[in-house]
Amino acid sequence: MSRDIWIISDTHFVHKNILGFKDNEGNLMRPGFDSVDHMNEYMVQQWNSVVKPGDIVYHLGDVVIGPKDQFLPLFKRLNGSKRLVVGNHDDIKFMAKKELFTKIMMWRMFREFGLLLTHVPVHESSLRRGPHGHEHEADYDPTQTINVHGDLHDKPSPPGPYQCVCVEQVNYTPVNIENLRIR
Repeated sequence: MSRDIWIISDTHFVHKNILGFKDNEGNLMRPGFDSVDHMNEYMVQQWNSVVKPGDIVYHLGDVVIGPKDQFLPLFKRLNGSKRLVVGNHDDIKFMAKKELFTKIMMWRMFREFGLLLTHVPVHESSLRRGPHGHEHEADYDPTQTINVHGDLHDKPSPPGPYQCVCVEQVNYTPVNIENLRIR
């Protein structure tokens, strides 16, 4: 059975206040939703439109901000085996206790895809080091690594080898790892 790998960040499930957040120009960060329930349902729909039950999904943090009792039924409806790269708003103890993710980590290096998954964009000098912190490690090509990250919501990534997968930038839909990899 073929399993796809998907990546998404900053869903902020059940976060009512995010619907009122605005950018520097005064535009809503998440326009088009008339309620937090509408936002939650749209994210579940978009997720399940691409992710099959046997697939793997890396969530790059900030999964839920709000009532966890409202979040749990939503989360159970999401397809795939979920892995968490921890974000600054994640309640790790809650997620571990509820066994929501098969793995919880601070970052994930995919050498075979040329990707480093993090919640926040890392400094470019970190991309020039091997995964163990040593410059010029054998079998590590620092020019062939993209930092796939979240945290910025609707703001652009820094210049350079970065790709943001915040829901606001990917139509609330997980991105297939094949579409992010170094070619």
